[in-house]
Amino acid sequence: MLSAWGPITMGLAVGTLTRAHLLRVDYRMYPTYPHGWVTHLALGLVAAFLGAVAVPALAAREFTAVTFLALAAQQFREVRAAERESLAALEASERVPRGADYVEGIARVFEARNYLAMLTALVASSLTHFLGLSAGLLGGGAALVLAGGLRRGKQVGDVAVVRPARLRFERSLLYVDDVMIMAVGLRESREYLLRHGRGVILEPRDAAARATLATLGQRQAIAHDAAAAVGLRKDFGTPEFTPLVRLDLDTGRTGLCIVPTNPDINALLEGVRRTPLLESSRRLPLEVGR
Repeated sequence: MLSAWGPITMGLAVGTLTRAHLLRVDYRMYPTYPHGWVTHLALGLVAAFLGAVAVPALAAREFTAVTFLALAAQQFREVRAAERESLAALEASERVPRGADYVEGIARVFEARNYLAMLTALVASSLTHFLGLSAGLLGGGAALVLAGGLRRGKQVGDVAVVRPARLRFERSLLYVDDVMIMAVGLRESREYLLRHGRGVILEPRDAAARATLATLGQRQAIAHDAAAAVGLRKDFGTPEFTPLVRLDLDTGRTGLCIVPTNPDINALLEGVRRTPLLESSRRLPLEVGR
């Protein structure tokens, strides 16, 4: 066995690397950088330290270490609440809000990633303490890789076929293919939508996907991420240019209408496909045999 500092150092390094590996900024610009990174990396460092010292402390019969782990769990729940409140406060200034379901999903993810940093640090520290440095290095590396596999959850593109669609009007009613979106009264707005707007159809692959895409939270997340991917030609005085995702009650398909600043339809389709499948929106309808 090594002295206590060997397992602690190994666990701290692996746990911190895990949190850094799980932290990234994409086109949605969240978390922001550098200040958002500093916040989450600092919390990841704390989580890694708590996981790293647990086994050496218990081996030395310092049973108060369990108390520190319990306090850490409480602290990370408070981090989740703070993250939720921070994002909710920004909703009023968003041209396309994320929605309560999306905000809650983000808060859950950042809480869970602190636990992953703690867990990988605990694995690396334990193996180093009982089996030596080489075992700790290999086990910690394996735990880091496994944790990294959780970085990407399911996305809309995994459960639905996303394809471009034509915008058209029937009198004042705007349609994406045959999915009715909204009524647009001003002729100038109708002409602008036909000239600059883009349409997307999402076709669910099965009954569970159909039920999931029907939820308001998931559709609001799709609208937000589509706007983040291609921009939005909309000001606060032009509500008719707000991206909308509407449901066809007969087929279960959903249609998206957006007026982007970037007209690239492929970028729009990719943005929709990459929208996270929200945990709170997932549905699994009961199938009953006849």
